[in-house]
Amino acid sequence: MHLGGTAALGDHSVHRIGFGAMQLAGPGVFGPPCDRAEALRVLRRAVELGVDHIDTSQYYGPVVVNELIREALHPYDGVCLVSKVGARRDDKGGWHPWNRPEDLRQGIEDNLRTLAVDQLGVVNLRVMDGRGLGGLEEQLAAMAQAREDGLIAGVGVSNVTLEQLLFCAERVELACVQNPFSYVDRSSQAVLDECRRRNVAFVPFFPLGSGFGVADVRGHPSVVAAAARLGATPAQVALAWTMAQGTNVLLIPGTSSVTHLEENLAAADLRPEDLRLDE
Repeated sequence: MHLGGTAALGDHSVHRIGFGAMQLAGPGVFGPPCDRAEALRVLRRAVELGVDHIDTSQYYGPVVVNELIREALHPYDGVCLVSKVGARRDDKGGWHPWNRPEDLRQGIEDNLRTLAVDQLGVVNLRVMDGRGLGGLEEQLAAMAQAREDGLIAGVGVSNVTLEQLLFCAERVELACVQNPFSYVDRSSQAVLDECRRRNVAFVPFFPLGSGFGVADVRGHPSVVAAAARLGATPAQVALAWTMAQGTNVLLIPGTSSVTHLEENLAAADLRPEDLRLDE
């Protein structure tokens, strides 16, 4: 599979369709997978098909997903591992900010330990404290220090407004930005446009919707109609449309099924000019 060609992810060059490992954990991204063997097969099959960009986090599970990745893929020959810090889980699966400078450093070190690596390709600072700039200066300094210390090769940010993106970009060289974006949710369009202007990788999460209250793109009438016309699945159409929004767009669709993995990766075979979703 050609996986949409390649693009820059910080200092790395990766295929434009990667894999988001979040769904390998149990329901609600909490606890062990429903089918551990299938989760391991998904990871190994992704790499077999050329995936070289895997997105994860210590708080997926928590710990569960990183341990699956290590078991399936270590020593990760040619794979760029991307993680994120800034959040933690409680014992009931709740999500909470964990973003003091010392928390971020601990989160990075925890990822390194559970993935059994000395350096991560990129680590994203997940912004969870609203839409302001409070605390960002110190958080970015901690991320930059981790890069200086060789723990991470690149710094990214996640879930940011345009104001926050501009603030961050003035203080640290950004490898990527992860924000929600899909055919039905274009609330991050200004962020995507700014990333394109700066030649920074934009990594959309929830490109198909999610179980977290994000509309399922696969049921949109325009997507369904295009899929029928092209002999593709609605997921493939939605992913191909998202990737067509810029050469700096890197997809990380996730799944816990080998069948769905292969379908998602085949989205790169659809030509953008054939989609015509916005006509």
